[in-house]
Amino acid sequence: MSASAPPSAIDLTALAKQTGTARVSNMASGLVASEILKIAGEIRGLVRAGKSICNLTVGDFDPKQFPIPEKLRTGITKALEGGETNYPPSDGLLELRQSVQRLYERELGLVYPVESILIAAGARPLIYAIYRALVNEGDRVVYPQPSWNNTHYIHMVGATGVPLPCTAENRFLPTLEDLEAELPTARLVCLNSPLNPTGTAIDPEVLRKICNGIVAENQRREKAGTKPVYLMYDHIYWPLTVGATKHVTPPELVPEMARYTIFVDGISKAYAATGVRVGWSVGPVDVTERMSAINGHVGAWAPRAEQVATAELLDDPAGCAEYNEKFIAGIQRRLDATFQAFTAMKAKGLPVDVIAPMGAIYLSARIHPFGKRTPDGNVLNTNEEVRAWILAAAQIGVVPFQAFGVPDDSGWYRLSVGAVSEAQIAEAMPRLETALATLA
Repeated sequence: MSASAPPSAIDLTALAKQTGTARVSNMASGLVASEILKIAGEIRGLVRAGKSICNLTVGDFDPKQFPIPEKLRTGITKALEGGETNYPPSDGLLELRQSVQRLYERELGLVYPVESILIAAGARPLIYAIYRALVNEGDRVVYPQPSWNNTHYIHMVGATGVPLPCTAENRFLPTLEDLEAELPTARLVCLNSPLNPTGTAIDPEVLRKICNGIVAENQRREKAGTKPVYLMYDHIYWPLTVGATKHVTPPELVPEMARYTIFVDGISKAYAATGVRVGWSVGPVDVTERMSAINGHVGAWAPRAEQVATAELLDDPAGCAEYNEKFIAGIQRRLDATFQAFTAMKAKGLPVDVIAPMGAIYLSARIHPFGKRTPDGNVLNTNEEVRAWILAAAQIGVVPFQAFGVPDDSGWYRLSVGAVSEAQIAEAMPRLETALATLA
């Protein structure tokens, strides 16, 4: 029997290249693309053109600088070779949920039932599930400004965003005084510590007061028979605190907060494993069950082999500590070098400020040569103009706080050190100093 000839290909290119927002949903048409990804694309183009850029934009790790733990790498390979390739349970492998349970008791002093723990493909599906499980259209979501991506999740669920402008004086994190007026009408409060984009961590007493405020508000609501206000506590960077910074959690400070707190966590940052895609949430069982149902329908599961390997990793505290000691030391050297360079520039009278790093892989730096003229005659008036000039004049990529919801041109930028070497930082900072010195 002879094989039949394959059908002739039909060129659908012209039909497929449709444009216009009328063809998609209102939500999709109004969803704003990531400003960080836009800047990253610009830098990739310069690199392809042969430019050497110190890329401080991406909240990621270069595997050449920070490889994942060897135990995790070999564990994934072993699990794949052992046939761990079928669907995992929609709430995650029991072995991994139990490992997370032990991790929280061992490292954070928090004892939760295994039913409180949900595994997903990184933190993002969990954040989306929290929004979907708790927030109805029109509900008010309170979040600090700057913060990462809350505006986009608010848009996707049709909520009402309530940004709280935060300043460097308060580590760019809110206080109870900032929150008090909004708590009576809030459905969800979002906190992230250590904070992306600033690399700062919340003060324990500030967090304690916020927690007491939430508990008091929920006691009032319970008497009135209305829904509580919840706290989404994204602490995925908690193992990456540096210096004397102490990470704290809401239930640690105010145990009653266990009823209202949903943690967002995972291995992405703690083990430089952003592409491995294993995250988890920990919270009240009733909320976790609904989040699990949501993630089950969208298939936001972490791959099975990666879950197997992560469970083995978390149950090796000595190995984790050995990895983290070297890993965090490398991050701190990069943060310290960048901080010291900005401190020295400020001492020389150059228009910069900087906040000492406290955690994560980020440094908050203020570069504010507003009103000054570049050697080619352009006047710098906005964050975006300064960002583009720094990229061209000093070959350094940074992200303005506008990418994190800040509306004004305050001069603040996020500098991320996870994807650069110490040598790149050492070479880049003098270039920035030289470029700033040329401004008139």
